[in-house]
Parts: sequence; structure tokens; C-alpha cells
Amino acid sequence: MTASLPWREIPGGVELAVRLTPRGGRAGFDGIAALDGQPFLRLRVASPPVDGAANAALIAFLAKSLDLPRSSVTLVAGDRARVKRLRLTGPDLAARLSALVAGT
Repeated sequence: MTASLPWREIPGGVELAVRLTPRGGRAGFDGIAALDGQPFLRLRVASPPVDGAANAALIAFLAKSLDLPRSSVTLVAGDRARVKRLRLTGPDLAARLSALVAGT
């Protein structure tokens, strides 16, 4: 894994950095970008940033896209920020994320 990827492998899964755009029209991936040298995965969801709706939509979107149960996707940091850190647990997640990003 290189430093230019927005995830790092941890025991049992990966930790993923995401920049979320709420009210983005539809849920989708917008590629990889960096802020202050820190890479993140750009994602958008249709939900507004009200009462945790955008965070819930983010978790549901990642779970569905990576074929994981929602309980395997946990928001670790950034509850009210655009840049968030999530913990995903499951097998081969680094490979799944690579394939997903390559397909965008």
C-alpha cells in the first residue's frame, strides 16, 4: 500500500479517510484527492447534513458498495466535519477498495 491511498490496513479491516459532500444529487464516488498531504476518498450522498442523515447515508452506501453489513462500517471521527475517518471490518477490504476506486 502506498501513502497516496486514503485507507490503511488495520487488524481485521481498514481505516478509511473520506471527504463527504451531502446533498450531492446521488450517492457516488468522486475519486481520490488530498488536503494538506493527506489523501481521502471523495464521496457524495443525496441526504442533507441534518440529524446525522448524511452520515447514515455514507455508512449505508459504503456497506452496499463493498458488500458489507452496515455494522461493519463505523464512523470513528468527523461526525460533524466534511472529512471523516471510518473503520471498516471484513476480509480483503484493501483489495475491494482498490477495485472500487479503479472502477470510478
